Amino acid sequence: MSNTDSFIDEVTEEVRRDRLYASFRKYGWIAILVVVLIVGGAAWREYQKAQARSSAQAFGDAISAALESDDAEARIAALSAIQAPQPGAQAILAMLLAAEQGDAQDDAAATQTLDTIANASDVPLIYRQIASFKALSRKGSALSIDVRRSGFEALATAGAPLRLLAEEQIALLDIEAGDTESALSRLKAILADSEATAGLRRRASQLIVSLGGTLDAA
Repeated sequence: MSNTDSFIDEVTEEVRRDRLYASFRKYGWIAILVVVLIVGGAAWREYQKAQARSSAQAFGDAISAALESDDAEARIAALSAIQAPQPGAQAILAMLLAAEQGDAQDDAAATQTLDTIANASDVPLIYRQIASFKALSRKGSALSIDVRRSGFEALATAGAPLRLLAEEQIALLDIEAGDTESALSRLKAILADSEATAGLRRRASQLIVSLGGTLDAA
C-alpha cells in the first residue's frame, strides 16, 4: 500500500507540474505584459517629469535673459518672443510683459495684454482675476466709475482671493464719487476683517483718518 500511495502521489505531482507549465505557456505572456506596462509606465512618468522640469527651467532662463537688458523696448521684444510651456506660465509672462509696457508708458498695450489673460478660459482662475484686477486699476479714469465698480465687485465675492483688495478699490471709487459715508463703512469693514494684511490695514486706517473718520469705531 505504501508503494502504491507513493506512486499515486508522484503521478499526481507530475500532473500538477504539467498543468502548471501548461498554464505558464498559455498565460505567461500576460504576466510579462503586465510587468512591461508597469515598468514602461514608470519610465514614461519619469520622462514626463524630466521634460516638465527642463521646460520650466528653460522658461525661467528665457525670462531672466529678457529682463537683463537696460532698454525697455528690448525687454518688451524679448518677453514677447518667449513661448510659455503652459497656461499658468503664459499668464505670468503676460503680466511681466504688461509691467514692462506700463513702464514704457504704453498703457494701451499693457491693458490689452492684461485683458487677454483675464479673458483666457484656459488660464487658471487666480491668474485671470489678478490680470483683471491689474487691468481695471490701470484703466483708471478711462472707464466710468460704474464700469470699474462692476469689475471690482466681481472680484470682491466671498472666498475670492482678491476680495479685500477689490473692496479697497471700491472704497476709493466711493471717495471719487463723493460718497464718504460708504467709503468709511467699507474701510472699517476691511479693518475688522481677520483676513486683512498689515499693509491693507495700514492703508485703510490712513484713508479713514484722512476722511475725518475715527479708528476707535473701526
